[in-house]
Amino acid sequence: MGMPGTERYTSYMTADGVEAKKPCLVGMTREELTAALAPRPDAKLRGKQLAAQLYSRAQDDFANMADLPLAFRQELGERFQSQPLEIAAHRHSTDGVQKLLVHNGDHQVYECVLLPYEDRVSCCLSSQVGCPMGCRFCATGLGGFDRNLTAGEIIGQYLLLQRISERRVSHVVFMGMGEPLLNLKNVLKSVRLMHEEVGLSYRHITISTVGLVPQIYELAEEKLPIHLALSLHSPIDEVRDRLMPVNHKWPVAEVMKAMRDYYVATGRKITLEYLLIKGITDTPEQAQELARVVKGTPSVVNLIPFNWVDTEQGFARPEKERVQAFRRVLESRGVNVTQRVERGHDIAAACGQLAGQHKGKFARREAPSLPVLN
Repeated sequence: MGMPGTERYTSYMTADGVEAKKPCLVGMTREELTAALAPRPDAKLRGKQLAAQLYSRAQDDFANMADLPLAFRQELGERFQSQPLEIAAHRHSTDGVQKLLVHNGDHQVYECVLLPYEDRVSCCLSSQVGCPMGCRFCATGLGGFDRNLTAGEIIGQYLLLQRISERRVSHVVFMGMGEPLLNLKNVLKSVRLMHEEVGLSYRHITISTVGLVPQIYELAEEKLPIHLALSLHSPIDEVRDRLMPVNHKWPVAEVMKAMRDYYVATGRKITLEYLLIKGITDTPEQAQELARVVKGTPSVVNLIPFNWVDTEQGFARPEKERVQAFRRVLESRGVNVTQRVERGHDIAAACGQLAGQHKGKFARREAPSLPVLN
């Protein structure tokens, strides 16, 4: 396979001497590939072969697509580009995590992460350049927002990570930069490509949201057996309002009803991501209210001790004893609890740390501090 980010067919000159980008094949469905190759009489066959090369084999170099005729490969190089992304930086963690900073030539950068585990290889993908949600604890939200990513830019991240992985990347989480449900059309197209062309199980794909109620219902209507994870982070509206502006529009009770309805529609147990910030979200009172909120809902609460981000809020990570005490309260009330396996701290690839290099048009860097709760 070619080295990631070394795209050879990125632009061409128009008749009036203007440089223009060639159409990119990654992001196209098999049917769209066939249409792009028309009016070739063998377009359907070549479209099927191209889909296999691009997606299931993660091939980015037309010259290496050996099952295609040489003349056809040369034609592809003249007419199209394969991979839409370029790598601006590639960082390696001491724990095996790798992080790529990528862009599509416009230098609006975003990040994706390769997460190898003993029993699987997962990856974390971005859905937007930046994020408009403005969560007060997140580097991405503080950096502001530029635009949605295309389906090709989304699945292109997966393919880049697959090319640098020694093993098959079998699990995908949309927990990188951006709010996936604000870019639902492109996210769903990329998810279907991962399932239909790459061969990933829908059950190994997780979409995370801060709690956009209309889009949760829209996703539920798709009836896809994917996981949906809610970034809850506090069960108390007053606290969540200060941490997450979205809570002003869709408070805890409303978003939890939507998540329960998602479970009813899809049969998929929901995940509640819960960030433990010392003195703010990790108190016994918060744990007791969280247990009440999730009671009777098939769910798992995933605890995430705060990873340092320069938010200017003075947020701190709780000691292990506080984390354990919070977990004991939940478990004593019958809540299914897990704790995030933390990876990639030394390259700022852990939860909430992505996008240190990004600063979009609507960057939020100043806000009044939150009070610490006793």
